Amino acid sequence: MKSFRTLFVLLIAVLVAAPVFAQSRGNGRINGKVVDEAGKPVIDVEVKAVKVGESQVFATKTDKKGEWALGGLSAGEWNLDFVKPGLETVQKAMPVRDGRNPGIPIAMKVAPPDPREEINKEMERAAEHIRGGRIPEARKIYEDLLAKFPNVHQFHNFIGRAYAGENNMPKAIEHVRIALEKEPENVETKLLLAELLQGSGQKEEATKILDTVDVAQAKDPFVFVNVAINKINENKAPEAVELLTKLVAQFPNEAQLFYYRGRAYLAASKFEDAKVDLEKFVAANPASAPKEIEDAKKILEQLKK
Repeated sequence: MKSFRTLFVLLIAVLVAAPVFAQSRGNGRINGKVVDEAGKPVIDVEVKAVKVGESQVFATKTDKKGEWALGGLSAGEWNLDFVKPGLETVQKAMPVRDGRNPGIPIAMKVAPPDPREEINKEMERAAEHIRGGRIPEARKIYEDLLAKFPNVHQFHNFIGRAYAGENNMPKAIEHVRIALEKEPENVETKLLLAELLQGSGQKEEATKILDTVDVAQAKDPFVFVNVAINKINENKAPEAVELLTKLVAQFPNEAQLFYYRGRAYLAASKFEDAKVDLEKFVAANPASAPKEIEDAKKILEQLKK
C-alpha cells in the first residue's frame, strides 16, 4: 500500500496537470453548415477549433448534410479552420459564449490547380528534349511557361541556357540579365551571367560580377578559373594564386585546379610551389584533361634543368 505521502504527491500532480488538459473546456457550443459554390452540402470537411492563446485542438467533421457541431468550449475568442482536399481552406475567427451560439454558414470553393504540378511536368518534358539534343524545342517550353507564369523569373535562366546551347549569346545574356535584375543577390544567376559574359568576350564585366561573389558560395569552380587565367595573362599572377588557393580549399578534389595554380606560381616565379602543384596534378591524371597533363609534364621537365 502506498504511503499517505506518496498519495498526496500524486494527488498534487493530478491537480496541477488537470487545468492544462482542460484549459479550453466550458459549456459553449458552436455549430454550422458547409456548402459548395452551388449551395450543396459538403461532407467530410474537417473542422478544427483552437482558442486564441491556447493549443488544445477541438475537431470534428461535417456529416451527409454538411452539418457539424462542437461542444464543451470555454467562452472567448476562437479560430476555426475548415479543411478538405481539393477545396480552398477557410479560416474564421469568432467569439464563443457560454451555451448555444449562432450557427456558422460556410461556403467553400474549389481550390485552383497547383501550378507546380504543371510546371514540373513541362520541365521534365523540356529535359527530355535537352537530353535528345533538341534545344530549340526545350527553349520553346521554357518560353511558354514564362508567358503563363510571368512571376516565375527563374525561367529566364533556363531560356538563357538554351540560347547559349544554340550559340546565341546575346539572347542568352539578355534573359539572364533579366533574371538577375529580378533577384540581384542570387549567386547561381550571377555565376551563370559571368560565365556567359566570359564566353562572349566581355571579361571585364564578368570579373566585376564575380568580385561580388564569395568563392565559398560557388558550386562550380571553373567560372573562377577563367578569371584566374585572365589575371595571369594580365601579369597579375599573385592575384591569380590567391584566387586559385581559395578554390583549392573549396574544391580539394578538383585536380585541374592544381594545374592552373601551378601555372600561376610559374608566372609568379615561385618555381618550387609550381613544381609541387604540377606534380600533384600529373599524379591525379584526370582523364578529362589530357592536354593539360601533357603541358604539365613538359613544364616539369624544364623545371628539372
